[in-house]
Amino acid sequence: MSGKFRDLRVWQRSKALAVETYRATTGEFWDRDYDLRRQIRRAAVSVPSNIAEGDGRRSDKDSCRFFLIANGSLSELSTQLEISMEIGYLSKEAFLAFESEIREIGRELGALIKARRG
Repeated sequence: MSGKFRDLRVWQRSKALAVETYRATTGEFWDRDYDLRRQIRRAAVSVPSNIAEGDGRRSDKDSCRFFLIANGSLSELSTQLEISMEIGYLSKEAFLAFESEIREIGRELGALIKARRG
């Protein structure tokens, strides 16, 4: 395995987002709402995981399929974080910071998909 996905800025940013998501979903509220915490964390981890898997595929078509899954996970994460803000688990400021990073990662992922599609 070459591990060249680690050189992709979009993978680096999405991995950092997953780590920050784990940090943000600890504490009193999150300990009581295990299901939401688990869903958020799974969506966050899915993004860099699918980018890595897609980059390791032998065809651009296969790669794009996994990149599109990663993009879907970004949307899922955004939705779950918004719900978390609305129920008081996450501050509006924290949500907006996450949302800004999610948008940027989405742009980079879109560019990667476009490049692989030719």
